[in-house]
Amino acid sequence: MISIEYILQLGYLVAAALFIFGIKGLGSPRTAVRGNHLGAIGMLVAVVVTVIMIQRGGPDGSQPTQWGWVVIGLAAGALVGAVMAKRVEMTGMPEMVALLNGFGGAASALVGLSELLRLGPEILIWDKLEAVGDYHLWRTVLVVAVGATSLIGWVTLTGSVVAMLKLAGKWSWSLSFGGVNLLKAALLAVAVVSSGMLLKDPTQVLWISLLIGSSALLGVIFVAPIGGADMPVVISFLNSLSGLAATATGFVVNNNALIISGALVGAAGLILTAIMCKAMNRSFLDVMFKAYGASSAASSSSDEKRSVRGYEADEAALAFDGARLVIIVPGYGMAVSQAQHAVRELAEELEAKGTDVRYAIHPVAGRMPGHMNVLLAEANVPYDKLYALDDINSAFSECDVALIVGANDTINPAAHTDPGGPLGGMPILDVENARTTIIVKRSLSPGYAGVDNDLFYRTSTMMLFGDGKKKIVELLASVKEL
Repeated sequence: MISIEYILQLGYLVAAALFIFGIKGLGSPRTAVRGNHLGAIGMLVAVVVTVIMIQRGGPDGSQPTQWGWVVIGLAAGALVGAVMAKRVEMTGMPEMVALLNGFGGAASALVGLSELLRLGPEILIWDKLEAVGDYHLWRTVLVVAVGATSLIGWVTLTGSVVAMLKLAGKWSWSLSFGGVNLLKAALLAVAVVSSGMLLKDPTQVLWISLLIGSSALLGVIFVAPIGGADMPVVISFLNSLSGLAATATGFVVNNNALIISGALVGAAGLILTAIMCKAMNRSFLDVMFKAYGASSAASSSSDEKRSVRGYEADEAALAFDGARLVIIVPGYGMAVSQAQHAVRELAEELEAKGTDVRYAIHPVAGRMPGHMNVLLAEANVPYDKLYALDDINSAFSECDVALIVGANDTINPAAHTDPGGPLGGMPILDVENARTTIIVKRSLSPGYAGVDNDLFYRTSTMMLFGDGKKKIVELLASVKEL
């Protein structure tokens, strides 16, 4: 007869399979919604199986059920998740993703710490007796796993909070100074040594405190010097770390589903991080340790005063008259102004006049990977009209109008003209090759990398200053009158 324990473990296997198929579905915009649903169902299955195990008193039936804490945890998590999903706008999605990464790391670290403290008295009792079976191996694996989940988890939490604050424009300290990398190495060494000392006495509060403190501080020092233009890469890497922390926690609590799901998240995050670094033409080590773009705009742009002319919507609309190819380049400014629906309406109006309209999506546009794809999908823009950088760049030389909505760093020619600068070597969308470039932007302020954009001052550029959505609506009205 099949035991209940066998069925429960089979449930974890089903959850893991759903996670795998869910991640696979997220690889394409056409299947992303289905992939998200599969992942959510997998998590539901894992939670139900875990709750059943708790009701039975754990895998061996020896642990008492603490239903009060279970209900409180489920209710609190559901409430926070529902409120965040309901209240957070799409413009705030990058910050929320960064914060959720931090929550994942903190949860893993707290579970590992609680397990260590719970087993503390038992470990000390066994130390006074002769070794029985594989006890010493078990204790070594346990303490190493706790050290790993604590180190990775607290780094993920504090690093994610800093990333969130930087994305929200509420963190102004770059903490970039000579010897900062040595400080990171020193903090990492303290954390590792503390983990090693716990092998001798897992109940020693001093080493536990040093491990938590050094790891938390390392997360701050690690993320703070990294420039804003590299935040998508940082978020992706922190997401990977949260998965690795979950995997380590799975070893701590002997949960196969946690080990598998954490490994999937960790691997997927690392792959995405590598893809993002390749898209920026930088190595991972350069992004993480050279602090590109961490300096202020004043230090990365010249003091030369140049004039720029602002245009009205009816003037800019004339550029679309008779245009055969128009390429729209969305950026974070489109997200801030929630202009994606107006952009789609403008594109449909141009298509009705016989114009070929395409969307150019830079790999690091916005504040997180896929940010622009999500916004445009929300506005029901057809997937086949979205083109990646490598697929669209050659078309700009044949483009009549390149319409830029809130993008900056991803179109900045300084990536070509200033190899040693914060954007040096990063592949950009070659909008400068278009016959006419229309840029919708609030001001001449530099992008997240802090580099002035020479494109603003060129004679082929028409600047429309103001709120993105408002200007696109005005542009749409003027195009309809052509």
